[in-house]
Amino acid sequence: MGEKLAVYREEHFNAAHRLNNPSWSDEQNKRVFGKCNLPNYHGHNYVLIVKVVGEVDPETGYVIDMKVLSDLISENILDKFDHKNLNLDVPAFANLNPSAENIAIVIFGILRPLINEHLDLQVRLYETPRNFVEYPHQLK
Repeated sequence: MGEKLAVYREEHFNAAHRLNNPSWSDEQNKRVFGKCNLPNYHGHNYVLIVKVVGEVDPETGYVIDMKVLSDLISENILDKFDHKNLNLDVPAFANLNPSAENIAIVIFGILRPLINEHLDLQVRLYETPRNFVEYPHQLK
């Protein structure tokens, strides 16, 4: 068994969202979510980094073909999230608050079945240059 190596693919998408809990009062939503609760939404230039960890294939020299990974992200994430209102245009957020945390979990859930199960997967999502999340937070 060889050593594991991590490879990364960085992508970008722009999307609007509104953080809001419909079971709360307007006052509580404003107190908890602040400007992120504005009724007409707000947007971010998200940076998505997908990390794949595994052993290098001795035949290809790859952990994963980066073109394949790029295409998976483009077709399954960017085409669905880029220039969208996450609350209104992305079915995964119809009943799920589109926080950075939930967006990362949704992206992971979309990609995980598409990537060979012997490879570990992690999603890092930057909402701003100083605010980002990782899911899962630790790899095996």
